[in-house]
Amino acid sequence: MQNWLYVMFINKTKTYNRLTKAAVERHVANLKDLDDSGHLELAGVFKGYPGVAGMYILRAENYEAAEALCRQEPLVLEGFATYQLKALQVAEKENNYLL
Repeated sequence: MQNWLYVMFINKTKTYNRLTKAAVERHVANLKDLDDSGHLELAGVFKGYPGVAGMYILRAENYEAAEALCRQEPLVLEGFATYQLKALQVAEKENNYLL
């Protein structure tokens, strides 16, 4: 069985510096919803990478489902960020590290 995760890179737009506390609160609420629904594997902020705000690693049924989760991110919806989505095939003991 192939195990896939989906990596969402969150990229800052020109309006990112106008991010409001309310927008951040909506972003955090979305993180909580993703976590509660079992879709969030990992999330974090990047420091020292110009233009990149952070990333999510998502669990989803397929790429299209992961893309739907990305499109609901408030920072994206409100124009503070864009995203890039990449599919990641997991290398682990159970699949002999993809050998």
